Amino acid sequence: MVGAQIKKLRKQKKMSQTDLAKIFGVTQQAVGKWETDKCTPSAAILRDLARLFNTSVDYLVCGDESVYGMANIDDDGYAIPVLGTVKAGYNRLAFEDDLGTEYAKVSRPGDYFYLQVKGNSMEPYIRDGDLALVHRQAALESGDLGVVIYGDGEGTLKKFIQNSRDMILLQPFNPDYDTLVISGSDLENVYVAGKVIETKRKW
Repeated sequence: MVGAQIKKLRKQKKMSQTDLAKIFGVTQQAVGKWETDKCTPSAAILRDLARLFNTSVDYLVCGDESVYGMANIDDDGYAIPVLGTVKAGYNRLAFEDDLGTEYAKVSRPGDYFYLQVKGNSMEPYIRDGDLALVHRQAALESGDLGVVIYGDGEGTLKKFIQNSRDMILLQPFNPDYDTLVISGSDLENVYVAGKVIETKRKW
């Protein structure tokens, strides 16, 4: 039943399986399995599918016409994964330490992740334990706040400054910490995980 509902609503939106896969950051094959009931989307994805199709989870699950179009317009957005660590290895990024989900109002949830901030190098504005909403992208503009990996370390949240074509600075907000200067051949060991869109405090 769930698969047939997803397929019907997807076609009503004139979307392909690939279109839907890109929105949720999954493969086209995963969407195909949803629609043939070979696997069932998680509760968080069902909630987000209902929101995308402007309906309710009940309608997706049981096809009850009385609850069609009853999506909560005051919701908090899509469920975005919260990560504890981002690393670089084997020429790709590794996203580790699944810490659950947090909601964000974004149009393409598969393009985002939350990173739990570690340490106090970005105080007083961003504190240890805060959540940073990050848009996945491989490059930053000078002045952007981003998640950058240098060498074999973990992703660090810093202000990215392009000083010249062969020099970048990773600048903390906390004056007790030094700015990291990277230049020359060392730039080959710099990986950008994404741009920080916003941060939120977790109490």
